[in-house]
Amino acid sequence: MPAKAACPTCKRPVEWSPAFPYRPFCSERCKLVDLGAWASGAQAIPGDQVTEDELVDDPDEHR
Repeated sequence: MPAKAACPTCKRPVEWSPAFPYRPFCSERCKLVDLGAWASGAQAIPGDQVTEDELVDDPDEHR
């Protein structure tokens, strides 16, 4: 019997099997709602703030 988990978005039960191709989400809609939350910054992994200068890769820095 396949394992079951709750959809991270709506909490409906999801069977961990090919019958649920969007697992761990119950549907494409729930998957896109979650993606939108990450893209908007509503969800994030905690960490140190990154400045814009740190985002620019300096090729001389890696020598």
